[in-house]
Amino acid sequence: MNFFEQQDIAQRNTWRLTVLLLLAVTSLILITTALFAFTMLYLGVGSSHSGQASAGFWQSLGTVIQWQRLATIAAVVLTVVLLGGLYKYWQLQGGGSTVAESLGGQRILPNTTDADERKILNVVEEMAIASGTAVPPVYILEDEAINAFAAGLTPEDAVIGVTRGCIRNLTRDELQGVVAHEFSHIFHGDMRLNMRLVAILNGILLLGLIGYFIIRGSAYRGVSTSRSRNKNQGGIMLLGVGLVVIGYAGTFFGNLIKAAVSRQREFLADASAVQFTRNPEGIAGALKKIGGSMNGSHLQATHSAEFSHMYFSQGVSSAFNALMATHPPLPERIRRIQPHWDGNYSITATATPNEAEASSTEQATARGAFTGAAALAAMQHIGQPSPEHIATAGTILHELGEPVRELARDPFSARGLVFGLLLDKDRSLRQQQLQALLQYYPLGELHALKTSMTKAHQLQEHQRLPLVDLAVSALHMLSPPQLKTFLQALHTLVIADGHINAMEWALTRIVRQHLGATEPRHEHTALRSLGKECQQVLSFVIHAGGNDDAMNQAAFERAATSLPLESLTLLTAAQLDTAALDRALDRLGGVKPLQKPQLLKAMIACIEHDGRITAIEAELFRAIADSLGCPVPPLTGQRV
Repeated sequence: MNFFEQQDIAQRNTWRLTVLLLLAVTSLILITTALFAFTMLYLGVGSSHSGQASAGFWQSLGTVIQWQRLATIAAVVLTVVLLGGLYKYWQLQGGGSTVAESLGGQRILPNTTDADERKILNVVEEMAIASGTAVPPVYILEDEAINAFAAGLTPEDAVIGVTRGCIRNLTRDELQGVVAHEFSHIFHGDMRLNMRLVAILNGILLLGLIGYFIIRGSAYRGVSTSRSRNKNQGGIMLLGVGLVVIGYAGTFFGNLIKAAVSRQREFLADASAVQFTRNPEGIAGALKKIGGSMNGSHLQATHSAEFSHMYFSQGVSSAFNALMATHPPLPERIRRIQPHWDGNYSITATATPNEAEASSTEQATARGAFTGAAALAAMQHIGQPSPEHIATAGTILHELGEPVRELARDPFSARGLVFGLLLDKDRSLRQQQLQALLQYYPLGELHALKTSMTKAHQLQEHQRLPLVDLAVSALHMLSPPQLKTFLQALHTLVIADGHINAMEWALTRIVRQHLGATEPRHEHTALRSLGKECQQVLSFVIHAGGNDDAMNQAAFERAATSLPLESLTLLTAAQLDTAALDRALDRLGGVKPLQKPQLLKAMIACIEHDGRITAIEAELFRAIADSLGCPVPPLTGQRV
């Protein structure tokens, strides 16, 4: 399963779905316009009373139906649908947290001591580190059904939601399968598609709601003895009923499209979960427990139907289950994973409170620089971490130790950890950086952060990125003013010595990217139109290696020839500017999915031209790939 192909398929599905729904909206406009025309004909609008009595039906209809009038009606209907969709889309701009909270979900605090909550957080943390992405916020729904979901407009604002029943009834392997399934939705671009579906369907439904209010308003006017007033009231009632029928019929067919698309993406997510974990028993066991549980997967939340296509399993029931089901039948999903399943839903294993929370903690992570083959292997696993990556994540988390992980889960101390990673090794420069922070935080607060800064400063190079991934989850909990102050302090910290090195830029870029402090990406840009941006990125990567000019030039030429671009020249170190690099990456983030591997391979050619990839170069590669929307798992394999 190729990450870039799946991203491309998700984008094409979005366009196809948009075309289908636009056709549906166009049909609704035509039908609604016809409804208004016949209503006006019934009420005698646009024709004289005496003339209408002697005129035939089609002649009267021709008098009422005028192009200007029909165009006005069509524009009004289109405006209603667009405003309804845009309003819902605006509501969803808060990202996945908006969806989770509308379902009654409560965010699990990163430093929670609840056994159930700690269990799911450990699984999510491990999967995030294995995937090379920041740990997403996790929400819990107090529902005994077994279900989960991923929601958000981008991977940066994604959240994972799980029910209490899911955590309590599933073993750790089964939870890992469910979480891997949801991470697949994040990586393959399904979340944005799902959010847009919700917005478009809300716009169509608004027509029906307007009709409903017209009927209610007409009914409240009471009964009149005037024949003309009764006729007017009857016409208004007819209009209201027609709008209700049109709006709800449009929503019905829109839901059919939504369900068809969703079912196919669920098969993909199941297959991805098996590929991630290499443990088909995990996700298959979770599906079997849903089938064998009296609570099943149906949610009790008020808005559960609105987000039905986002769940791990069918979350709502429908009168037209075969057509409207957003998920394939459980037996079909299980047999795709286990072809020889006997159809028995009996539960053979249950979750235990003392279940092991890490799968690989015995061996320390190897030290030293990686070969270029390790970077190519990591690129091949973008969006699809292997069991080796998951085992590496477990080892890294174990090495960090529980004291550091606890600090990373607290919004206050998480700031100190990030600051500590960026403190200079030179004592005088370090004091200069700390002095610069005093313009944002009082001395007492900095003193309270001393423990976390010291622990982070003492970590080894390969532990920096995983710690940032853990800390970002807690940093999301900062209030907007606190977050603004933190980001300003972060920038001041790295420029305190008048220079931003590659490590400082990479770590701050990753933090800013996942805290929503970078410019939004513009989709569907061709790589060949971004030559200057590619030149800026490749030149920065080349100079970060610290090699001589001849080697740098040879590496740049080799990388540049792999891109569909002409006349790229290596910029000098003096010409490089991190602000320009940030702007370049903001534009490159919108490159077409199938063209992104070309740029990533060119970067690998830059960083491994001397036969080795250092920790700083790995961080730089990860930061740039992050900006392109490509989560790179930890480098594993052969070292030099």
